[in-house]
Amino acid sequence: MISTNDLRTGVTVEIDGAVWAVLEFQHVKPGKGAAFVRTKMKNVATGAVQERTFNAGEKLNKARVENKEMQFLYVSGDFYTFMDNNTFEQMDLVADQIGDGLKYLIENMNIQIQVFDGKVIGVEMPNFVELTITECEPGVKGDTATAGTKPATLETGAQVKVPFFINEGDKIRIDTRTGDYLSRV
Repeated sequence: MISTNDLRTGVTVEIDGAVWAVLEFQHVKPGKGAAFVRTKMKNVATGAVQERTFNAGEKLNKARVENKEMQFLYVSGDFYTFMDNNTFEQMDLVADQIGDGLKYLIENMNIQIQVFDGKVIGVEMPNFVELTITECEPGVKGDTATAGTKPATLETGAQVKVPFFINEGDKIRIDTRTGDYLSRV
């Protein structure tokens, strides 16, 4: 059990049989009345975000979510095969379980997979990945880094906007949370 006074960003709790991760929290002590905790929580299984208010000191069940570091091996049909780095066991996931991270997934990449009660409830990609551009318009002499952007296709097939000076074959760093170009490697 965990007290609502101990809620912090990233803590997972079990409410009504579902696992919720705390995205934001605020302890409120009004002038009159009892203190309470206002939270913004995300259902780990469905991705739904909900705002909830709890009385201060209320007890919640802490969800035991296990994070496993796994390495992406290969794609076979609709299944993406991952290997546990500690036990060498393999696990197959489908595209829906991986979500948006699929756009940046390359072989031998290590990712975090969250498991609750033996079921995969989430996949966490690294914050930054380095990928090669396979297709984009060539740079033109005189184009600068601040002049604008052009579309480029990455080795995974994902589309990103890059500055005009980036060329086909360049290796770039991408923020997987936003999908934005960060720098040339």
